[in-house]
Amino acid sequence: MPLDKNATALLVIDAIEATGADSLYDPDAATAAYRAAVARAVDACHAAGVPVIFCNDAHVRGLDRELELWGEHGIAGESRIFPEITVAEGDLVIPKRRYSGFFQTDLDLTLRELGVREVVAVGADTNICVLHTLADAYFLGYASTVVTDATMTFLCGTQAGALEHCEKCYGSALMTVEELEAALR
Repeated sequence: MPLDKNATALLVIDAIEATGADSLYDPDAATAAYRAAVARAVDACHAAGVPVIFCNDAHVRGLDRELELWGEHGIAGESRIFPEITVAEGDLVIPKRRYSGFFQTDLDLTLRELGVREVVAVGADTNICVLHTLADAYFLGYASTVVTDATMTFLCGTQAGALEHCEKCYGSALMTVEELEAALR
């Protein structure tokens, strides 16, 4: 399934690790394949001229409601994008304080100004931040694709359940990073 490179953007959702103490985003050797797949997806989009937008947790310590559920994580200024990922000039970073990259951010405005009609999602947690970002994308009229091996569920639910939800409830296409690379050629 080819993607229209002129109307697509890659959303890299919470592909971050802690620079200090962090209960959720400490690097873990078990995530190496996932992290490499995210980096490959970013590289493929850079090579194809597809905009890359990082939607990163940037929580306010002691204030954000999400911290009540999950503990301190993704605190603004205390995390960084995975070092395996090449961040290129022109890539955008949109900080978020809730699960969805759209909630109270300028992501929708940015995508519309770029002429984007379809978003491709990579990152974590598939069952939380990816899912809620794609729900809002659906409600705002964007088509979506989830890169199955460049997303990861680790907090609640299962990866299969999250992918099924994206596919059945939001019409998301599912593809691997290898299929993404081919779709962008």
